[in-house]
Amino acid sequence: MKSDVYWNNDGIDLVDSKNVRITNSDINAADDAICFKSHHKFAYCENIYVSNCRVRSSASAVKFGTASHGGFKNIELDNLQLYDTYRSAIAIEAVDGGFVDGVKVSNIKAVNTGNAIFIKLGHRNAPGTVGSLQNVEIKNIDVTIPKGIPDKDYEIRGPMLPFFHNIFPSSITGIPGHDVKNVSIENVIIRYPGGGNQAYANMPTWRMDGVPEKKESYPEFSMFGELPAWGLYVRHVSGLKLKNIILEAEEKDYRPSIVMDDVKNSELSALEIKGEGYSKQIVVKDVKNVKITNDEMVEVVGKNSASN
Repeated sequence: MKSDVYWNNDGIDLVDSKNVRITNSDINAADDAICFKSHHKFAYCENIYVSNCRVRSSASAVKFGTASHGGFKNIELDNLQLYDTYRSAIAIEAVDGGFVDGVKVSNIKAVNTGNAIFIKLGHRNAPGTVGSLQNVEIKNIDVTIPKGIPDKDYEIRGPMLPFFHNIFPSSITGIPGHDVKNVSIENVIIRYPGGGNQAYANMPTWRMDGVPEKKESYPEFSMFGELPAWGLYVRHVSGLKLKNIILEAEEKDYRPSIVMDDVKNSELSALEIKGEGYSKQIVVKDVKNVKITNDEMVEVVGKNSASN
């Protein structure tokens, strides 16, 4: 199916839907390709299975939100081929007071995408109740991120960012006092172009407190501006499990590979970090009970209450 005659046309939107199967589909969308939405506070998406699809998007390939007033429960994505995606391959967002609980993503191949994984708990519905985001499993993911514009071959593309930046990392972020909980990511490889240059845009790790929260903003992988990691940025998260993860940067980047800020009760194991510069460095700040075990040497910088 083609849905690209207008710049913000989605492919398939599932709004407060239950007991749905989408299989063997080829989707080409100018905006989000497969998008789960919840417009009503007392309704939600539940029992949805998406499999064996080929997806192209000038926004995010698969996205939960932005409308997230009710929630998303028991949703499985399996065996998807994603390509030419300007924003995120997988975006999971709860920012309007709703919940995410029970999402499984597996066997994803993504090429030429602007961002691999974006998980965000926000509070766009302030002063209403903060929602929740928990119990997410992501495994068997292979993503390649280009140095140039991923959707350059689209005739009509979404708006470009109005500020200078280096390549954005994947990110998992909550807000102060409200963690993203119990996210498991296993058997994942993400290839980055690297090449981050602090003369172009600079967010050093000693200025991590300067990364804005943006808790009431529209959720997007670029929402924080320049981030202090090239591979993965994690903040306000508890119960994170990373296992058998490969992060690769083709060119030297001024930033460390992983930055963790306000992370609790989490485990990182079997990490492989390839590249030059700070390629084998994990920076931690205000973390508690974070266990990092690895077959190869990865330098951990910062204070951690658990031994490595």
